[in-house]
Amino acid sequence: MTAARHLGLWTLADDHSIHVWMGGNGHGYVHADCACVAHWDDGPAEHPFALPSIPRVLRQMLRCHGVEAFFAAVESALRLKKLSNSGMDWLRHHTNDVAREALAFARSDADSGLESLVRWRLRHRNLRVRTQMRIISVGRVDLLIGDALIVEIDGAGNHDGPSNRHRDLRRDAHAAIWGFVSLRFDYALVIHDWPTVEQAILAYVDRGLHRRP
Repeated sequence: MTAARHLGLWTLADDHSIHVWMGGNGHGYVHADCACVAHWDDGPAEHPFALPSIPRVLRQMLRCHGVEAFFAAVESALRLKKLSNSGMDWLRHHTNDVAREALAFARSDADSGLESLVRWRLRHRNLRVRTQMRIISVGRVDLLIGDALIVEIDGAGNHDGPSNRHRDLRRDAHAAIWGFVSLRFDYALVIHDWPTVEQAILAYVDRGLHRRP
């Protein structure tokens, strides 16, 4: 996670733990108030303080934080063009079946890990979910479900303050003019209250609001 943040990959904002790559035979030294998370997998390094490769960082995230964090980071790496085809192949051969499912599902068009998480969590709902779609008179939207349901994921940095709130409301109003409906969620809802997010989306879907009239 520490290396992923250093490399610019998307990570959970509320994880502040320090992860240390020990190689295969490194030596750990406990220090005062130590809360470091050690990773002991083998791998070549140019020098003792080198970062592991992107594929190894992603595999460490899988082992330490699970498939959702792994998937979001993979899509982030693909969008940033930091994960090559050979890196994807290495991961397919050095991870488990769940990770391979995530790799097969991953794309390069998600603008944030929150978009990736929503799409990953909805993958078994038989919904068409697209990211970063351009809507007439609105601009790019985070997610489009079906052809009419816009889902926006509001990160605090981009949506706080009266002017940004006005901009968001104006976007939603223009979307409605053109026959779209909008749902808007923030980081805390997606990360800490996913059942509410999912139920809200599915309630709109059950009423057919994800389809254009």
